[in-house]
Amino acid sequence: MEIQAFGYLGIGTAKVEDWTGFATGLLGLQTMDRGGGMRAFRMDDRKQRLFVDAGMADGERLFGWEVADATALDALAARLQRAGVAVRREAGALADQRCVGGLISFHDPAGNRLEAFHGAQIADTPFRPGRDIAGFRTGPQGMGHTLITVPRIDTALAFYRDLLGFRISDFIRAPVAAYFLHVNARHHSLALVEAPHSVLHHLLIEYFSFDDVGQGYDIAQAEAERIAVKLGRHPNDLMLSYYLRTPSDMLVECGWGGREVDDATWQPHEMASVGSFWGHQGLFDTLGDGPPPGDMPPPVVEIQRAPLQVMEGNYERMSGVCPWWDAAKSGATGGA
Repeated sequence: MEIQAFGYLGIGTAKVEDWTGFATGLLGLQTMDRGGGMRAFRMDDRKQRLFVDAGMADGERLFGWEVADATALDALAARLQRAGVAVRREAGALADQRCVGGLISFHDPAGNRLEAFHGAQIADTPFRPGRDIAGFRTGPQGMGHTLITVPRIDTALAFYRDLLGFRISDFIRAPVAAYFLHVNARHHSLALVEAPHSVLHHLLIEYFSFDDVGQGYDIAQAEAERIAVKLGRHPNDLMLSYYLRTPSDMLVECGWGGREVDDATWQPHEMASVGSFWGHQGLFDTLGDGPPPGDMPPPVVEIQRAPLQVMEGNYERMSGVCPWWDAAKSGATGGA
């Protein structure tokens, strides 16, 4: 499989300055002026991960998917063409604008512009966040994930899974149809949800530090209507997050602690509900005309919990202080 990570996202908008203030002050990205009504944003050592462009149609978006090298890019292009997908080998000028070594473009069945690339350029200066944060979880796992709605989920799934090689992490068939797909250890780099229209619902960015999420939440609460979805924790990728309204018709999910998948052991799981462990009030309102019947979890019958997903350096282990849990682990009976 050629695709290794979600590399970048491009958004068409006339609100370039609004995006700059949002991306730096709220998200903590670093702004880079590309000229010609285009603003790019860094979140790590790459020259750009997100860009907004007044030269693109308002609401237009494009998704950059990374492959290992020129050979892998050629192989992907050939496979797409054999399947009847129109592929354009983009000129060097566009590759330079994307800060990559080479790229092709094509469209998915829902009409989304996809770009596959290799040779992402590394900046010659350190990343300088727009607000005081400890950084983002990117690297081999890419810049995060996106959720898009598609009119025909079976067609979209066949394209991404069978043609592009994405793997299913988990899915739900009712009351909504949704598939969560991964290309590396990140639980999902793409989520597909069936809906009447093709829409980019949100971009996820994942912070290294738990406190950066909480402090960003405080900052966002000072702006009326900025928070679209309250703080909560998802049941499948275990992400603790909240969602912000952007200057465009999409959201950004600000998260921490997403789980990893290992293809050697992971088995796709069908979920009974996409309701969160707790919180995330407002999420289903953002997907349409309010929550579909039965989509939200029923009154609590069984509390759901999962261990926190942590990385070396962003946590410290404490001694156990729960006698009941210590007894449960040791197999002891009776109360503590």
